[in-house]
Order: sequence, then structure tokens, then C-alpha cells
Amino acid sequence: MNLNKDNRIPELEALIKKAGAAIMEIYNQDDRGISYKDDESPLTQADQAAHEIILNGISEMDPRFGFIGEENKNASFDERTQKEYNWMVDPLDGTKEFISKNGEFTVNIALLHHQRPVLGFVYIPATQELYWAAHEQGAWCMGPTDEKPTRLQAPSFSWGNEGLRVLCSRSHLNEKTELFLTHLQQPQKIAAGSALKFLRIAEGKAEIYPRLAPTMEWDTAAAEIVLIESGGQMLQWPGLKPMKYNKEDLLNPSFIAFGANKNTPSLNSIRDEIEG
Repeated sequence: MNLNKDNRIPELEALIKKAGAAIMEIYNQDDRGISYKDDESPLTQADQAAHEIILNGISEMDPRFGFIGEENKNASFDERTQKEYNWMVDPLDGTKEFISKNGEFTVNIALLHHQRPVLGFVYIPATQELYWAAHEQGAWCMGPTDEKPTRLQAPSFSWGNEGLRVLCSRSHLNEKTELFLTHLQQPQKIAAGSALKFLRIAEGKAEIYPRLAPTMEWDTAAAEIVLIESGGQMLQWPGLKPMKYNKEDLLNPSFIAFGANKNTPSLNSIRDEIEG
């Protein structure tokens, strides 16, 4: 599939920006319609508005493809696996950041081919910055005043370097992540919300993002291909194998995302010391 030639990229750009505009309209209101799901995670009117926009737009774009989303009653595993392609969508990644009004939330749209993303769009509504990537076609970003997109390049590094920039979640820095940090040489911790952590590596502003805690597939699929196409990697932890999507259970394993580094034995050693 040539994702540029068949016009999906400009169509998706318009669609994700439309969803972002709907989010910002609610973001700037006093009442953002906050409720709570059964698992006590927050849900806002913005999640629901963006979901409807994206679902309707994608359904018109190619009704043959499946749709997997955080705010969607998803098809069964058997139905999903019968589709060669499935969209995977998080209409508002970083709802807690949205509620706290720090601007660090994104809209994520990925296209899966079987169990791997082949296209990913991540949009930051608060700054109107768009990041995207397609399989073997590079990773790109573009701001609201940019005349042309910038190609992304993840930074090169070695695991033994001092002062590596490590991205950490504000609300998910658990004991195992703290232990991982002790195996690095004077790391610099950088806080960032939602899929922004992947983007910061892809654009060369950080080297490592360890997420040794659960996430859902729609949290990572779009941002992963942006990272991969920029030259970075994302591996399951502790197995250090590529991620798989459209599983029967849509829960991700722990993972580590990082820039351009091929020194796998060093990472293996860190893994073995942590996991025993």
C-alpha cells in the first residue's frame, strides 16, 4: 500500500485536525463534561466528540477496514483478525492532562496491517503540531506556521553514556522504573504526558522512554511508527521483542522505547540485572 499515493495522508491530516479543534473548543470551556468510566478513569465531552468525528470520517474513507478504539465497543478478536487492516484510535490520549489543562494531550490514529502499524498520526491540539509516519516513508512533523514538514531523526546513543535524557510519566513512575534508572549513568529525567514521550525521542530531544507498567494498544500504536520511522526502537520488556497489536487482549506489555541504538547486549545486561 502506498499511503501517499492513495491520498490517505492528506485526508487523515484534515480529519485529525478537525478532531483536535473540537477538543480545544471544549478544553477552553469552564464545564468540560467530566465523568468516570467503570474503571474510574476519567472521560470528558472532548473524548466523545473527537471519537465521533474520527469514527465517522474513517468509516467514509474506507469501510472495508476494521476500527479499534478506546471509546468504541470493539469487534470480537475473531472479527478483528479477519480484517487485513484495522484502524486503531485514541481520540484523546492524556485525559488527565486535558483535565489539568497542561496542554500535554494528543489525538492518535494508527492503521494496522495485521499486528503492526503501517501508518501513524499524532496531533497535539494545544500547539497544533502534527507528527506522522508511514512504513518505509519516514517520520515527519509540521507546526501551524511551518511552510513545509521537517523529517524526524531519533538521536544516537550508547547505554553507558552519562546524562541520558529519560522520559518519565508524571503519574506512572513506579518502583521498577526507578530501578531501571539506577542502571543508567546520571540520567536526566524529563516529564511529558501521553504520546508526547515518543515524539520527544523521534525529534531528538530525549533518548529513552521506559514504560514498565501497563498501557493499552491505542496509547502507543500511532506514536510507535513515528518513532520507528525516525530510526528509534520500541521493544517489549523484558522479552525485548517487537510489539504486537490487535491481540485478543488489547493490553500492552511493559516496554522500552529508545533512539538509534543497536547495542542490544548492553540492554540485555540491564534487563538481566533488573529481572534477575
